[in-house]
Amino acid sequence: MRIPLSALGATLLAALVLPLVSATLLAAEPVGDPQVVQKTPGLVGFWTFAEEPGTKRLSTGTTDEHPLEEVGGPIERIAGGSYSGYSVKLDGKHYFKLPHQDLRSLNIGGKEAQVSMFAVIELEEMKRGVTIAGIWSEGKGANDDTGTRQYSMLLNMPTYGGSRQLTPHISAEGGVTRRADGSAFPWCADYAASRSEVPEREWVTLAFTYDGKYIRAYFNGTLEERPLDPQKDKRTDRYFTLEGPNGKDRGMNPYYHGRGIFQYDEKLHKETKPGGGADFTVGARYAVGSFLGEAMKGKFAGLAVFNRALTDAEIEALHHSAAIDKLPR
Repeated sequence: MRIPLSALGATLLAALVLPLVSATLLAAEPVGDPQVVQKTPGLVGFWTFAEEPGTKRLSTGTTDEHPLEEVGGPIERIAGGSYSGYSVKLDGKHYFKLPHQDLRSLNIGGKEAQVSMFAVIELEEMKRGVTIAGIWSEGKGANDDTGTRQYSMLLNMPTYGGSRQLTPHISAEGGVTRRADGSAFPWCADYAASRSEVPEREWVTLAFTYDGKYIRAYFNGTLEERPLDPQKDKRTDRYFTLEGPNGKDRGMNPYYHGRGIFQYDEKLHKETKPGGGADFTVGARYAVGSFLGEAMKGKFAGLAVFNRALTDAEIEALHHSAAIDKLPR
């Protein structure tokens, strides 16, 4: 049987066009509004995770591109995301990093420094000390003062009352926290803690701000104020109860930390902190001698860093911009 030329042409045309149409129809579309993030003053880093596995993830709408490198091999990209239509999925064995020497505008530090971070995540497993992102290298364990911590968004830090909660950290020393008399804690003890527990297998937005005095933790766009309960929160030490403003306690959320943010200086710290300045990492940090011990298992649909303390209204607007109710579950 002969096929008419007109029919053959139509068949060939369909073979060429349909895949293109299908690809267009199946292309991931963002459910949120990236312009809300990009128009928020002070933005220095914004990753929408649109890029394919095996490539660097770039910051969009900022002066610096901050190309995040994959560590451990290609990191899976999946359809469904707030700002690009895509998310990335971390398995606890891979993470992203930007080397310290390339930090540029992310290298926020100094006595007057301010910082905010905003993340859209779905946590798969709540491990102790889960890392979201930050410039945070802790060294090899307890009482190791060689760390080069700056700022970080962490979860589930129960040592000082942050079990399964959002626990944003700021370090003035880089190493361990020190009381007013110079005596040291085993770890960095300076963090706020949300009221809400961060759920597993549910999209949420997490954020924190630091205005040079107070760390504030936000869950789904809301500042969850939380007074200090010294016994319940395991913060009976005088550092927490008597070394806050006017000799009072430091609180829990907001948490008082008026000493600024550590910033690595090779001339000043070469001998005391031989490991050098910390990288900016997403999904993992160097702690207890390893990057993967407290690495994240879960998804990112967006991540942003700002060089100022955002207002409550700005954090709420960022939360709404993520449209987490429209993300696939």
